[in-house]
Amino acid sequence: MTVKRDIQPNWRPATRLVHGGQLRSQYKETSEAIFMTSGYVYETAEEAEAAFDNSQPRFVYSRFGNPTVSMFEERMALLEGAEMARATASGMAAVFAALACQVKAGDRVVASDALFGSCQYIVGEILPKWGVETAFVDGRDLNQWRDALSKPTKAVFLETPSNPGLRLVDVPAVAELAHKAGACVVVDNVFATPLLQQPLKQGADVVVYSATKHIDGQGRSLGGVILGSRKFIEETLQPFLRHTGPSLSPMNAWILLKGLETLELRVQKQSANALKIAQKLQGHSKLKQVHYPTLDSHPQAELARRQMAAGGTMVGFDLAGGKASAFRFLNALKLVLISNNLGDSKSLATHPATTTHQRLTVEQRAKQGIDEGMIRLSIGLEDVDDLLDDLLEALKAA
Repeated sequence: MTVKRDIQPNWRPATRLVHGGQLRSQYKETSEAIFMTSGYVYETAEEAEAAFDNSQPRFVYSRFGNPTVSMFEERMALLEGAEMARATASGMAAVFAALACQVKAGDRVVASDALFGSCQYIVGEILPKWGVETAFVDGRDLNQWRDALSKPTKAVFLETPSNPGLRLVDVPAVAELAHKAGACVVVDNVFATPLLQQPLKQGADVVVYSATKHIDGQGRSLGGVILGSRKFIEETLQPFLRHTGPSLSPMNAWILLKGLETLELRVQKQSANALKIAQKLQGHSKLKQVHYPTLDSHPQAELARRQMAAGGTMVGFDLAGGKASAFRFLNALKLVLISNNLGDSKSLATHPATTTHQRLTVEQRAKQGIDEGMIRLSIGLEDVDDLLDDLLEALKAA
């Protein structure tokens, strides 16, 4: 069941983030209600029959749908500009479901090679076990996309910007090539957030998020969401979700709804902090390279400015001294926390080669540009000068 859109058509994104998809109970509460229930009751057996044959749509079981979860789905759809959305228990559940629901043995999937480690595992390990042919390309190279998509393909999967190297993919160009090959284009948009980049408007068919990241943004809740056309959601995705059960809990959905209310304020501040930090760190004697999409030194800066509203909340850099230097840097931090999460209101740092991308081979990490000295920074809401003081002092130890 989908919540009716309780929204004025002229409302702008910031207003939709607060009011979109509101479904009030008979008590007319201000804040969204948490419907902590697994099931629902019927007045008659005939009503139950009508619910299950969908002649009378209503909530029947919280694995299939729940009022609090539906409010979150509707608000996300309104923000993204999608016809429909479905929430999942985590971001990886969203990625897996978005791909698994549409492929079978004999199908073909093409993906960019710069992916989060678990995404790489789904495409490179799980899908091939099912008889799905998979191919990886350098997402920056349109010629590689063109070659890979020269034969029929069921799905294309990509991250842009990528985790952790902040590499970009030209979404409109790849979508055009993919559609000629018959492929459904799935974009993991977690780094950009729906505020800085909207892939559906750029030609993508499906967008996925780890709502754990910026959408919650305060380290409290796991969650994921898949957005696309009504046809894809209802006919392809919904049966898969209904029978495999990666459902989001009502409590987590409520937390994510609260997170959406402040998403714009947080992402704007975090992105401004990230840009200032990237600019300040650029050229530092201890660093081989600083990665940030809209820096002039980024090889795809022009694409970033064309495709994104801002450079985002993530900064990467490569320490000249490799792993030992990276560890000394991390251990010297006082304000920035060591964590594998991102998109939090607190600034976080991680060493991808030994954490999030540890299970990749050396060759796979090299293809993604993951140096032994690479640090991924998720910039938070702290005073930017306090963050710079901490980072610059830690670089002395590196």
